[in-house]
Amino acid sequence: MPEPRREGTGQAAPGNAAESVDGHLAAFAAHLRYERALSPHTVRAYLGDVTSLLGHVRDRGGAQDGGLDLDDLDLAGLRAWLAAERARGASRTTLARRAAAARTFTAWVVRTGRAATDAGARLASPRAHRRLPEVLRADQAAEALRAAASGAAEGDPVALRDHLVLELLYATGVRVSELCGLDVDDVDDGRRTLRVLGKGGKERTVVYGAPAAAALEDWRRDGRPALAVPTSPPALLLGARGGRLDPRIARTVVHDAAGAVPGAPDIAPHGLRHSAATHLLEGGADLRSVQELLGHASPATTQLYTHVSAERLRAVHDTAHPRA
Repeated sequence: MPEPRREGTGQAAPGNAAESVDGHLAAFAAHLRYERALSPHTVRAYLGDVTSLLGHVRDRGGAQDGGLDLDDLDLAGLRAWLAAERARGASRTTLARRAAAARTFTAWVVRTGRAATDAGARLASPRAHRRLPEVLRADQAAEALRAAASGAAEGDPVALRDHLVLELLYATGVRVSELCGLDVDDVDDGRRTLRVLGKGGKERTVVYGAPAAAALEDWRRDGRPALAVPTSPPALLLGARGGRLDPRIARTVVHDAAGAVPGAPDIAPHGLRHSAATHLLEGGADLRSVQELLGHASPATTQLYTHVSAERLRAVHDTAHPRA
């Protein structure tokens, strides 16, 4: 039996035709995790999309004896799958992600010899609607942080931690997964910086100011020692039982803090990230600096925040200008 093609040789391996669906998915998952270094959330989403795609192919008659010949994947089949997803009510954003997952999968299929041609190379993505993110006004963010600081003043360890969660999310614009992934030695007190491991395993440095520095000092002095146990990891932020802080807890902290501010939108941690970026740009920061702070691979992603600022400018103009 011919040996399966090694990655990068450009020749298909006939021996892979009858590999099981589970086998294809397991190998693809390993590729996403270890070669592409994608986040667990993205891996789950892509696997779900490809599972749906392979189910569609199998229903069209591509399965034989529990296996699946990936040469049965073609452009018409990919388009039919997306059309069926759209008919089930999938949004344009979801369809765009599923098309991206399909292209990633079919390219990998060819590289690993599971098919001879890349069926997804010419698959177009539906253009996703880019909604303006909900953000806090600067005064609303300040009120939420003042309330958190007041709650932490009595020295309760959880309150100290929650105050720090809010301060760091707003000060640095980091993602909640990046925040919860911080270790104690990722903090540089002298320069007021954090070493952050972002998407794709990319490391970057973010800065924070005096209020976050004070909250950090209070937490490390009075909060973290009270929650730490002998088995605690070197995580900067700990949960109530001494383990690394779960991002779900951080989300609850942000929801509760925003909910306590009259008139504020109900935001998640990403809302504080949006707020930080928007307020930086409104304060005069250049787009490139904000892109580096947020860890965006493309300036086009950061550009979205300029639209938020423009919308606010339009609202002010409509209210205040005599010829608006």
